[in-house]
Amino acid sequence: MNQEILEAVKKAKSESRPRNFTQSMDVVINIKDLDVKKPENRFDEEVFLPNGRGKGIKIAFIADGELAVQAKNAGADLVITKEDLEDLGKNRKKAKKMANEYTFFVAQADMMPQVGRFLGPVLGPRKKMPKPVPATIKPDPIMERLNNTVKVRIKDQPVIQAIVGSQDMEDEVIADNVEAVLGILDRKLEKGRNQIKSMYIKTTMGPVARVI
Repeated sequence: MNQEILEAVKKAKSESRPRNFTQSMDVVINIKDLDVKKPENRFDEEVFLPNGRGKGIKIAFIADGELAVQAKNAGADLVITKEDLEDLGKNRKKAKKMANEYTFFVAQADMMPQVGRFLGPVLGPRKKMPKPVPATIKPDPIMERLNNTVKVRIKDQPVIQAIVGSQDMEDEVIADNVEAVLGILDRKLEKGRNQIKSMYIKTTMGPVARVI
C-alpha cells in the first residue's frame, strides 16, 4: 500500500493552497464492520512516528524538587508544582485553558493523587491524564519520545484521524509515518487493515486525497 500512500501524500500537498503557517499532514481512516457501541471496539492508543511529527508540541510536567528542575532544563513547556496544582484546582477556567493548550502531561508518580483531585475533572474528559513517572527518572528521553508520538483513537464513530507529519517533510517519510499508524489497526482490529473502508491524506486545511 505504500505506493498508494505516497501518491496520496503528493496529491494532498499539491492541491493544498499556500497558507501563512506550516500545515500538518493528517491521515483519515474510515473503518468498516466495527460496532463502536461495544467498549472493546473503542481504543485510545499512542503511536510512535519513526520520522517524528514535523512540528513541535507542548508538553507539561507536573513535578517538584529535582525532577521539576530537570524537566525545565530538558525543555518542558510548562512545569506545574504542588502549589500550582492547588491554584489550578480553584480556577477551572485557567485549568481548562491549560488542558487545551498542552498535548501531553507527565506527572511525578507520588503527585498523582493531587493531580487526580485538582486536574482530573479537566484532564480526564480530554483523555490527557498524565503519565506517572518516578521522581528519579531523567525527563529528556520522555520528552523526546512524546515529541514523536500521536494519539490514535476510535470513540463514538468508526473513524480515525491522526497527524502523520507536516507538509515540509519529505513525501517518503510521511508515508512511513502513515504505515506506523496502520500498524495499530493490525494490533487492535480483528481483521487489521482489511477493515479499512476508505483512507485519505490531507493537509490541515486542504482537500482530501484518496488512498483507497
